Amino acid sequence: MAVDLAKQKAEHYKGKLTVHLIIASIFASIGGLIFGYVGIPGGIALREGNLDFLIFKIEYRADNPKTNYCNYNRGIDSGYIPFLYLPASAAALVASIVTRKYGRTKSIIISGISFCLGAVLNAVDGLHGAEVLYQLPGRIILGLGIGFGIQAIPLYLSEMAPTHIRGGLSSMFQLATSLGILTACLVNYAAQFSDNKKFHLFDGFRLPFALVAIPASLMVLGGILISETPNSLMQRGSKEKARKVLEKTRGTEDVEVELKDIADASEFASTVKHPFRSIFWKRNRPQLVMAILMPMFQSLTGINALLYNAPMLFLNLGLGERAAFYSTAIFGAVLVSSALISVATVDRFGRRTLLISSGIPMILCQVTIAIILGVKLGDHQDLSTNLSILVMVVICLFVLAFGLSWGPLGWTIPSEIFSLETRSAGQSIAVLVNLLMTMVIADSFLPLMCALRYGVFLFYTGWIIVMIIFVYLFLPETKGIPIEEMSSVWGQHWFWKRILPAHPAVNGISGNPGDLA
Repeated sequence: MAVDLAKQKAEHYKGKLTVHLIIASIFASIGGLIFGYVGIPGGIALREGNLDFLIFKIEYRADNPKTNYCNYNRGIDSGYIPFLYLPASAAALVASIVTRKYGRTKSIIISGISFCLGAVLNAVDGLHGAEVLYQLPGRIILGLGIGFGIQAIPLYLSEMAPTHIRGGLSSMFQLATSLGILTACLVNYAAQFSDNKKFHLFDGFRLPFALVAIPASLMVLGGILISETPNSLMQRGSKEKARKVLEKTRGTEDVEVELKDIADASEFASTVKHPFRSIFWKRNRPQLVMAILMPMFQSLTGINALLYNAPMLFLNLGLGERAAFYSTAIFGAVLVSSALISVATVDRFGRRTLLISSGIPMILCQVTIAIILGVKLGDHQDLSTNLSILVMVVICLFVLAFGLSWGPLGWTIPSEIFSLETRSAGQSIAVLVNLLMTMVIADSFLPLMCALRYGVFLFYTGWIIVMIIFVYLFLPETKGIPIEEMSSVWGQHWFWKRILPAHPAVNGISGNPGDLA
């Protein structure tokens, strides 16, 4: 069977976790840290949105509150996320071309430069009355950095990693993102509640943005110094460079088997001139579906809504402002812990096992929150302190389960399932869906809670049930499959083998009308 043959071939791949590979992966993952710090709901975006800054204002309490579910229902800064995510979405599509033609590291460098420039513009925003001049361009340029970074980094990590640890190494992106979220949460808390004047420089939020320039500079330096992936080098005709990089990252000169597979994939990739067109061929239909649904499901867990709106949620529940903001730091710490566990376990248990097994406690947590709020939170009656703390603990358990599974694997799976010729385009589609869904889910949580009350948590529960069923029925296990042999898993799947053309290689190249259906 094709999958068994692919796994047997992987056994002949030589390689180990080398110092060169670790350093390259750390430098590449810096972009994830910046993404978590400035772009993920719960990061600096939370501070920008919740603390009444500059031209986009919100209020903590509606003018005429009717229920505890609507006391704080005006949401986040409606200007921050769109001005980040819409440019990021466009940049991800452009990055696909750059990543394919010029290499993964080139997109990482462009991302780092964009982060540096965007950080500077946001840091000087407001000085000498220049709010409008710098603020929106700064956000847009940060968005460009996000688009290029999260398009290229997961690809880079998946292609650089040896097959047997690809899941763990790819999960470093989620680990870095979680560290960025935690760092931003601590900065938010310090800037809001500390009496130390150094936290209030530049009106309290320009200094946190200025700090982005430090990791962004390291990101640019790393992009210049780290090796390009062997897959990208081979695809662009540099076979000897690909061999040298593979030998260096694997720590052995015995790389012939893996190098031949990369060369074969590159030869086929050279026949595909229009990746965004070929990605819609039947031979790529399963991967396209996963690139759309995996990031969509990741957002529909409700994680971004909770991270972004946690302070408002706990203010609604009756906790004080300090405790409400402190909760976001706790959630950030839980995300980091769960990402570490995922790095250590994903290649042992497999993708499907983690996604399904973690989905069950996520369901239980959402249902528990809905029951507590439905029974104990009245229209004008706050939860008791003990019950509010219980809700916080349950949300922490939910965040832990998410961080073990849908957090890292929502990025890992799309980056590893595409063939070389469509890999960059497929990752761009996954990024586009992720950003648009995150923007919608994060901004709709408080209005949904006002309309559905505790039922908003049951709404997300329903989606998690759908996700578990989808993974069980339609997602094949990719653990232990070489990245350039990934097409073997679809041809043996009970459902996808019915979708694939009888001769995918022929139809895939020619683009026959029947293959485009």
